[in-house]
Amino acid sequence: GSVARRGASTVRDGTDGHGAGTDEDTPEGRRQRRTRTDAFEPERWEEADRRPPRRSSEPRSPSHRPVPVAAPADLPADIANELASAAGPDWSTLRPRVSERMAAGIGAYERERYRDASRILKTVVDAVPNAPSVRELVALSQYQLGFWKAALPNLEAFAALTGSVDMHPVRMDCHRALGRPKKVEALWDELRRGSPDPEVLTEGRLVLAGTRADNGDLTGAIDLLLEAGAGRLVRNPAERHLRQWYVLADLTERSGDLPRARELFLRIAAVDPDAYDVADRLESLGPPTRSRRRPKGPRRAH
Repeated sequence: GSVARRGASTVRDGTDGHGAGTDEDTPEGRRQRRTRTDAFEPERWEEADRRPPRRSSEPRSPSHRPVPVAAPADLPADIANELASAAGPDWSTLRPRVSERMAAGIGAYERERYRDASRILKTVVDAVPNAPSVRELVALSQYQLGFWKAALPNLEAFAALTGSVDMHPVRMDCHRALGRPKKVEALWDELRRGSPDPEVLTEGRLVLAGTRADNGDLTGAIDLLLEAGAGRLVRNPAERHLRQWYVLADLTERSGDLPRARELFLRIAAVDPDAYDVADRLESLGPPTRSRRRPKGPRRAH
């Protein structure tokens, strides 16, 4: 299974794999170049680091850096076994260093320190290139940073090593960001044939709809979602239902059907008022316009 797969609902503008990541709240633009270091510095594990992550748009103190002390070397048994199997007879030599770095990389990713996670996990990929979990996690770190081209080889390696289509939506998202709609369509066909979980299939469908909309086919994008039942009212909606409603609402608003878009945004707000930017979207749409009915005049006598 996936170590820490995150959804692929929003596509940010692509880079060549060496630029800084984009702000998740602004899908296009807002890049800042930063110097990248490949030196390994294990993270400090303290209670202070367990606070909720700061939003990327908030100012961060320049002195905020992890203190380099020993990272935990304990790994889940399945990941340790996978690394040992991939390393083969070299595992006895590689084990101390690789275990430490893998544990530190997982910790950095879980706390959304994607730059640290990418830097640390690349050293694990170099040491054990045939370990699927490492390929998956370094790819997801690069994806979160907006390093589309850098993420793709690791995503492809994960698929080749496992035969799984679970990461296809992320691959599709990278190709969409790089302006490769044919690649997105081809991966969608593979994803459908792979019979994935509903959540994975939903993510792929949302990326495909976004790709078609990017290329001017709003009607095709909306029809794709409607034919899959994305607009159905669900009694106990899961996260994937909210995501489908949101994308459908966005596309519907772009197509000019504002009443339908408002209804879908209101449906999301009824389940989770704080979901995404639904409150802002509803405010921008304004209150529903009531149709003015002409007063009925007196009936004529016959």
